[in-house]
Amino acid sequence: MARVVVDVMPKPEILDPQGQAALGAAGRLGFTGIAGIRQGKHFEIEVDDSVDDATLEKIAEGFLANPVIEQWTIKRVDA
Repeated sequence: MARVVVDVMPKPEILDPQGQAALGAAGRLGFTGIAGIRQGKHFEIEVDDSVDDATLEKIAEGFLANPVIEQWTIKRVDA
């Protein structure tokens, strides 16, 4: 078994209202020095060793992310 982490973030040119809300809240709470916050999604998937990188790419592109507005990274990590 392997553990795979898929992080999905909005593309840089896409507005991120949730990130903007978090940035506003940070300022209201007195945190300074924060220039920006972008909010994304984090998935951890347990797969057996037969699942190859091409299949993981299809999973990410097919239903974890919206490829029109989001980009993603896939990383195998030690289980």
